[in-house]
Amino acid sequence: MSAAGAGRQGSRQTTLTRRTAIRGGAALAGAALGSGAVTGFPMVWAQKLKDITLHHVGMSYSTLPQIAEQAQKDLGFKVAMTVVDYPGMTNRLVNEPNSMDIADMEIWQSKIAVPRGVTQGVEIKRIKNWDQLTPLYTKGIFNGKEVSRIGDAPFPLMYHTTRDASSFAGAITDWATFVPSVYNADTLGIRPDLVGRPIRTWADLISPDFRGRAAIQNIPTNGGMDAMMALQAAGIMKFSNMGNPSKPEIAGMVDQLIRLKKAGHWRALWNTFEESVNLMASGEVVIQSMWSPAVTAVKAMGVKCVYQPLKEGYRGWGNGLALMRHLNGLNLDAAYEYVTWYNTGWVGAFIARQGYYSANPATAMANLTPNERGFFYEGKPATAPIYSPTGQKTNAAGEVRDGGSYIDRFSRVAIWNSLPPNAEYLYAKWNEFVSAA
Repeated sequence: MSAAGAGRQGSRQTTLTRRTAIRGGAALAGAALGSGAVTGFPMVWAQKLKDITLHHVGMSYSTLPQIAEQAQKDLGFKVAMTVVDYPGMTNRLVNEPNSMDIADMEIWQSKIAVPRGVTQGVEIKRIKNWDQLTPLYTKGIFNGKEVSRIGDAPFPLMYHTTRDASSFAGAITDWATFVPSVYNADTLGIRPDLVGRPIRTWADLISPDFRGRAAIQNIPTNGGMDAMMALQAAGIMKFSNMGNPSKPEIAGMVDQLIRLKKAGHWRALWNTFEESVNLMASGEVVIQSMWSPAVTAVKAMGVKCVYQPLKEGYRGWGNGLALMRHLNGLNLDAAYEYVTWYNTGWVGAFIARQGYYSANPATAMANLTPNERGFFYEGKPATAPIYSPTGQKTNAAGEVRDGGSYIDRFSRVAIWNSLPPNAEYLYAKWNEFVSAA
């Protein structure tokens, strides 16, 4: 069976939700209504809910049409997906919050949304599977140990004191900032057939060995952290806290990036997923900042590509599904149904096939085949070919996932994507890097 087929099979095993219970209640109410015994309120409620359209806005790596299609099949109402880039999401949060119902944000973007009051707290008791969600988010613990707090780790931003709070609680409460969704441990993508030597450290991103064949992502918050990891690993700079670099540290980092650019080191500063795929697949670039689905896409073309583990550790990131402030009534009910459904297994299995993890690992693994579960989560060699979410072969039998198991990878997260206090200065200096000739 192909991975796509396995995903379809998994979708039939979707966990019972309040929505499916409502459907059953509506059917019973309809029968009773015909006999004149009771009113048809449950049926009327369900009929109205099916006319709802939720607008889910997020980045290309998680805002996927297949998820919207499956949600509509399982829940009975429509989910409309809109893809934006990082600046686009910031613009929506600041200037057009009513243009979306579900904000599929990176954790650090909540630092933009919450103080502005454009989202509402998630009432945890309405998320039926909350207790199943990973303590990486809900308690700040992974595999029994506190996760790195360098950068915007999930837990400090996870909770509100009230539904309408404009700040973070920093401790467990009855209200969440968002419902945890997808997350991963990022590193460098490499072409093992072209680099010519082992790659073991972030310092290799700026090694003269790869002059003219290296690329970095043109996203200041993410690319800046990649640059800091590389510069510190190479012994060129030392940062007191990469999640909160000082202005002199930011200036020094950008000066080094400009120096490398003028020396012809950077083949490209990529802006989109597609650019990173094309650069790597063509062989123009042999080492670069990369996202897991981009590595999967290159492999699906039959091109060798590795998401290389590095001795200094990974750069972690995560997303959450936030409820926009304007949601109420039936629309809010539908939104709660959707964000609960998101972690019942189908989505978790689908995104696993592009290299991401689910906030509910147990249901994700239950919706994967034993071969997929072993490969993506357990660090086991594949017993048969591994396929992408859309059915292209990415790994042969006998291969092990880059970086090993879920526990191995997330136990080695060193830093988290972040919006640092000096973000405005970082963006200004990064623009100097982009425009430098």
